[in-house]
Amino acid sequence: MDLIQGVRAAESSFVEMIWNACSLRAGSFMSQAASTWEIVFTKFEGKTLIAARGPETKASRADFPADIECWGITFKLGAFMPHLPVKALLDRQDMILPEASRNTFWLHGSAWEIPTFDNAEVFVNRLVRQGILMRDPEVEAALQGQPPTLSPRSMQYRMLQATGLTHKTIQQIERARRATELLKQGTSILDTAFQLGYFDQAHLTHSLKRFIGQTPAQIACTA
Repeated sequence: MDLIQGVRAAESSFVEMIWNACSLRAGSFMSQAASTWEIVFTKFEGKTLIAARGPETKASRADFPADIECWGITFKLGAFMPHLPVKALLDRQDMILPEASRNTFWLHGSAWEIPTFDNAEVFVNRLVRQGILMRDPEVEAALQGQPPTLSPRSMQYRMLQATGLTHKTIQQIERARRATELLKQGTSILDTAFQLGYFDQAHLTHSLKRFIGQTPAQIACTA
């Protein structure tokens, strides 16, 4: 494999996962749509680049060079930093967080030590304690399917601020990812479409090509 990846769960309720990867040689992969955002640390040619990377609303091919090492913190849907507008980071419009020294970087006016794959939770906990990373209870309730207590316009504003996406787009992305899981588990294409409420097989195919970058048949074949 050109890219070797690892993932581990996180204890923090603000974090979806912590991941790392390294490349043996240059290559590319299909980057699938995702409704979450992350901070990515990339070590290449002796330097570490820190970037805030937003959600992806469509699948696209991503290239990577040889001999890189990277790790990242993927935040749970609804976790956000008020000073860092997630909607400005969509579809690889990454924000580079400037280096403060060899081992630190600037975030929200302060120098922060670059976390490692193993101690990322310490970094996240400090962000939460200092009020830099937070969650919106109204957005969390809406994402869990609870009826909103705000007006539709206010709810839409809060959702965009916290996630960078509309609720409808989030639902479409998450449904496509769930469909991928079912197909890989051996569920038939027709049953997958029926279980997840797609109009028909053509609707499922269109969604997966847009968000996952593969047709249902291609996904099922790689299971």
